[in-house]
Amino acid sequence: MLLDPASEHRPNRIELSLHRLGSDLRLRNTVSLWLYGQGLALWRQARDSAGDVDVVALEIPLAVIPADSCWRAFEPRHLMQPGDSVRVGEALLVVGFPLGFYDTLHNLPVVRGAVLGSAFGVRFQGQGCFITDAPLHRGSSGAPVLRHHPGADPELPWQLLGVHASRMDMQSRDQQLDASLGLNLAWYADVLLTLTQ
Repeated sequence: MLLDPASEHRPNRIELSLHRLGSDLRLRNTVSLWLYGQGLALWRQARDSAGDVDVVALEIPLAVIPADSCWRAFEPRHLMQPGDSVRVGEALLVVGFPLGFYDTLHNLPVVRGAVLGSAFGVRFQGQGCFITDAPLHRGSSGAPVLRHHPGADPELPWQLLGVHASRMDMQSRDQQLDASLGLNLAWYADVLLTLTQ
């Protein structure tokens, strides 16, 4: 999270860990990016009809990435294309850091299995999001929601469907009798296109 006025969370930079070229996953480079320049935010904030969306874009100048870094980026070809369809109940993956947990030795996130829980392409309750059914935790916000799709890019055979936003629950739920819904909101990935044009 780049900004949370309610909790006074206002970092001035963000750090990225990138694996180094080679087979030793323990080796990494750290890239530090400023979030503000001349007092103004350097990121672009996504917006929906209801206001700000918890998705931002921050330009990463290639010059700051060490030459021995290994990285891949999703491109527009990794998003939904005309003629693509996603079925309700289809298997998805959410890659992230639930409760800050990850493989600290090899610098790798963990992957949670999920299924699509609402009609894909339909704005759930009129917002730019869809529902996933998965056991997700705090720390997963911003995680990519993926499905295996080798057609567009055999080297990165995943389709980016969305960005995990938050868990859902019912205020009317009886916490003594009813378990949590276990459902989550994810923003459609095409919001990234509007931020990067």
